[in-house]
Amino acid sequence: MTLSARSKLGHEENPLSIALARARAAGRSLLDLTLSNPTTAGFPYAAAELCKAFADPRLLRYEPEPLGAKAAREVLAARFARAGHAVSPDRIFLTASTSEAYSTLLKLLCDPGDQVLAPQPSYPLLDHLAQLENVALTRYRLSYDGAWHVDLDSVARAITARTRAILIVSPNNPTGSYLKREELSALAGFGLPLISDEVFARYELSSSARRAGSVLEADSCLTFALGGLSKEAGLPQLKLAWTAVGGPSEQVTAALERLEILLDAYLSPSTPVQLALAELLAAAEPTAHAIAERCRHNLQLLDRALLGSAATRLDVEGGWYAVLRLPQLLTEENWALALLEHDSVVIHPGFFYDFEREPIAVLSLITPPEAFAEGVQRLARRVAGG
Repeated sequence: MTLSARSKLGHEENPLSIALARARAAGRSLLDLTLSNPTTAGFPYAAAELCKAFADPRLLRYEPEPLGAKAAREVLAARFARAGHAVSPDRIFLTASTSEAYSTLLKLLCDPGDQVLAPQPSYPLLDHLAQLENVALTRYRLSYDGAWHVDLDSVARAITARTRAILIVSPNNPTGSYLKREELSALAGFGLPLISDEVFARYELSSSARRAGSVLEADSCLTFALGGLSKEAGLPQLKLAWTAVGGPSEQVTAALERLEILLDAYLSPSTPVQLALAELLAAAEPTAHAIAERCRHNLQLLDRALLGSAATRLDVEGGWYAVLRLPQLLTEENWALALLEHDSVVIHPGFFYDFEREPIAVLSLITPPEAFAEGVQRLARRVAGG
């Protein structure tokens, strides 16, 4: 039997994953500062309202639409309008996840062997999605000088004759840096389609007039703005994401014609979730508010714990994560192992996200506050003790 090369995504264990599996198998009580599932993080959910959203007899009828149910797309168009972005429902399409949206857009824009650019550091899933579509992923740098910036020279150097799109994550996962308007203008100036993952956009930790509200602000090139229930509403189990398409009318029309055919081949979003979308978003507002409040609260806990420490928190503007620069006494893998084995604290090392410099630690700000406070205090003590 021969399996495809593109499906070999790698399952190699590393010393940290082995040690973590061993600790969990032994039943050790761990403070997990990498928690990313909001449904297990103790947030309040309006259970009655969320369940009531599915008590609509229309859910019993199947009327597939390639771009997604018109009613759901109208809800999202109104949501974009409230955020200051005029988007027709006919320029929005639905998928079961942003991962599926990425895959759909790579099919739309790329042939096998073509290239897309993505930021470094960023979430490792992007590499897998590109590989599954037989597309090469090339990194451009996010540089840090007290704040994060897109290294535009690295973008220019990475572009080749086979570059088909530039991926943006705003705010970035895990750096929490938003794309600035001047950066958006410069990226649009390369004349390539821009795919922007904006799933964490509502979770601001600081404000700035320089930020681009969405990639949709660029009108000189084809743009795609991605969002979804997973982060927007803290409801990853309800599998619905959306993509708004912007740019020159002729390019948008051509893209949507192709997208309609691509999406018709899958018809993946759940009819009940699409038709319940307005009620789901409304019912999830308290949850999203609680997530935002916890992220801000935990960031304050972290800063207090690190006060006077040799560990440095890097600037973060939004999202669910905080990035620390640890002392160069150990490699980041050895820092992670020491915290796990001696302090029962779980962190993500920076190499998970392709940080250029080490040692880096990445912490989840949606961790329950009691566990987070104890975990970062243990981390601070470990740093102080070397």
